Amino acid sequence: MISGEASPRATVLGAVIFDMDGVLIDTEPVWRRAEMEVFGSLGVALSEADCRETMGVRIDDVVRLWFARKPWTGVPVEEVARRILAAVVDHVRDHGEPLEGALAALATVRAAGLRCAVASSSPPTLIAAVLEKLGIAAQVDVTCSAEQEAHGKPAPDVYLRAASLLGIEPAACLAVEDSVNGVLSARAAAMRCVVIPDAFAVADPRLAAATLQLESLSQLDRPLLESLGADYLL
Repeated sequence: MISGEASPRATVLGAVIFDMDGVLIDTEPVWRRAEMEVFGSLGVALSEADCRETMGVRIDDVVRLWFARKPWTGVPVEEVARRILAAVVDHVRDHGEPLEGALAALATVRAAGLRCAVASSSPPTLIAAVLEKLGIAAQVDVTCSAEQEAHGKPAPDVYLRAASLLGIEPAACLAVEDSVNGVLSARAAAMRCVVIPDAFAVADPRLAAATLQLESLSQLDRPLLESLGADYLL
């Protein structure tokens, strides 16, 4: 089902900016598992629900959040973040697979003559590993990590950076997201936003901020791009 209402066509769509985890590759469960294991080794027991609370948030911010709530001793925050990231990178390199419709959506965007970027809360190391594993580096014009910005999602920084590097106004960009924090980030950047929500977040009222809600990335086709303002399709 497609829900929501497309934005007015006042601004021609010039680029599509994809979130990565949970949009292009199914790494969200891997992040949760790694977080529960690493935090558990420090005596900090987290549930799936705890980890879902921080979906779309930078791992350094996640670790600082839990340190503030449930402080531990002996292992620096930076090392905890490094251990979690290493586990996710290893999984991607060994077992990474594209999510349903991801490769077709990227191909559709490029065939439409639109620019393409990845704007993720993940560190550059993981972004590079995912693009290599999925074989999509040549289709992506720009990659941006929120780790390199002053503020991570839900702040708009990473999306504004991606638009700047693409040379396209934020209002002419479409963000593709899966998390509440990601939707809030994209909308704070004044971008149109398509969300394919995690099953546990689908009823979250904050997702109403998205321009459209889809069930799968396979629904991101040429007619949908046209409805969102891609007026100069090739």
